[in-house]
Amino acid sequence: MPPAHPFDDDKLHEECGVFGVIGVTDAANFVALGLHALQHRGQEAGGIVSHDPESGFNSARRFGYVRDNFTKQSLMETLPGSLAIGHVRYSTAGSKGATQIRDVQPFFGEFSMGGAAIAHNGNITNADALRRELIERGSIFQSSSDSECIIHLMARSLQRKVPERMMDALRRVEGAFSIVAMTRTKLIGVRDPLGVRPLVIGRLGEDGWILSSETCALDIIGAEYIREVEPGEMVVIEHGKLNSMRPFVPQQSRFCIFEHVYFSRPDSILGGRSVYETRRQIGVELAREAPVDADLVCPVPDSGTPAAIGYAHESGIPYGMGIIRNQYMGRTFIEPTEQIRNMGVRLKLNVNRALIRGKRVILVDDSVVRGTTSRKIKEMILDAGAAEVHFRIASPPTAWPCFYGVDTPQRDKLLAATMSEDEMRDYLQVDSLRFISLDGLYRAVGEAEGRNPKCPQYCDACFSGEYPIEPADMIEKGFEMKAAE
Repeated sequence: MPPAHPFDDDKLHEECGVFGVIGVTDAANFVALGLHALQHRGQEAGGIVSHDPESGFNSARRFGYVRDNFTKQSLMETLPGSLAIGHVRYSTAGSKGATQIRDVQPFFGEFSMGGAAIAHNGNITNADALRRELIERGSIFQSSSDSECIIHLMARSLQRKVPERMMDALRRVEGAFSIVAMTRTKLIGVRDPLGVRPLVIGRLGEDGWILSSETCALDIIGAEYIREVEPGEMVVIEHGKLNSMRPFVPQQSRFCIFEHVYFSRPDSILGGRSVYETRRQIGVELAREAPVDADLVCPVPDSGTPAAIGYAHESGIPYGMGIIRNQYMGRTFIEPTEQIRNMGVRLKLNVNRALIRGKRVILVDDSVVRGTTSRKIKEMILDAGAAEVHFRIASPPTAWPCFYGVDTPQRDKLLAATMSEDEMRDYLQVDSLRFISLDGLYRAVGEAEGRNPKCPQYCDACFSGEYPIEPADMIEKGFEMKAAE
C-alpha cells in the first residue's frame, strides 16, 4: 500500500486519535461520529470495540476513512452495546507495518478478571526494551505497535482489577500517552504525567460520558465539554459516575505546542483557548516580528489560513485566497500513475491567477519540514505572474524529530536541521523567508513573557531539541541528543 498522503508528505502527521462513549444506546454509532471528527489525526485506518452484556466484546478494524467503513449499517449492527471505544491511525508506510490489520487499534486482551480494550495516542519511548523483556518472559506479540506493550504489561500485573493493572503497566512505560480503555462496565481515560497529548471529558444526556482527543468530536454528537483529563490523571467512569485518581509522581506539564500550531482542528479548545484564535494570534506575532512590503497576504490552505488572517490584520496588507484547495481529491489518487504523481501539489492546490498576477505576495504556512512542497508552491505562484514571493512560517524552524506520537522524518531530512534561515531562503528561491520565534509562539499561546528557558511550559522539542522525556529506544539506535549549552 502506498503512503496515505502521496501529495501531502511534506507535513508532520499526528499518528492517531481516540474516542470513547459509555451510558448511551448504540455507543458504537457515537464513536463512529467522534472518529469522523478526529479523522485529521489519522487517515490510514480505524477501529471500534464495543461491549454488550449478551454478545460480549465485539470489534471491527478497517483500513481507510471512517466514512467509508463505519457508516455501513451491516457493520455497525455487529457492534452493539452502551459502551465502546475507537481509534483512528496514521502510520508511516512500511516502517511500522502500516499495511497490517493487526496493527490497527483498539487492542483487546482477555484477563483472568475479564476482557479489556485500549486505544493509545502517543508513543512509548522505551517500547523496544519493554518488548525484549516481555518476549524473553514468554509474551507473544501480535502486532508491531508499541501500544501492545501495555496489554502485555497489564497481563503480568498481580493486581485484581483492570484500572489497577493499567496503573502498574503505565508506571513501567516512558513517553507520551493519552489512553482511552474499556472493560465490560468501565470507561477509562489516562494521560501521562507530562500531558503531552490531549484528552478531554464530555457529557451526553443524563448518563452518557465521553472521552475524546479533541473537543470538536464532542460537538459532532452534541455532547457538553466538561474539562480536560489532567496530566497524570486517570478517570474511571462506571454506572454514570466519574472517579479520578493520580497514579503517577506529579511533574510539570509539557503539553505539545504543535497541537496549537497544526495538529488540532481549529474549532477545538485546548487548555481553555480556541485553537483558531491561537493560530490567528500567531499570525499577529509573526507580522510584528517579520514585516515586509507586499501587496497581498495569502494562506497556504488550509492550515495556514488563521495565521494569514492574523498577519493581514496586524500588517494592514490585504488578505486574499491566492491559492485554492481542491476539497474533493480525497483518496481518488491514492495509487496514482507516475505521470499523475509528477503533477504533485497541483492536484491538491491551484493558484488564483487573476488575484496573484503582478502582486508582491506573502505566503503564510504553518511549517516547513522537508521544503519540497514549499518550493512547488513558490513555483506555482511565480508561474501565475507574481512579482515577488515572501514566505512567513507560523512555527519556528522544525529542526528535531518528535518521538512522542508524531510521524517525523529523520533529522537529516529536516531542512532546518541542515540549513540556516538564509540558506533555506536560497534553497526555496524566495525573496524572503521568516519563521516566528519560539518566544513569539509562546506569546501567541498565552504566555505573555514568552518561553521560560529554565522550565519550558510546553513540549517544544521539535523546535528546541530539548526533550522532556529521554527517547531511550532512539538513543540506543544511535540518535544524538542536543549537546547541553
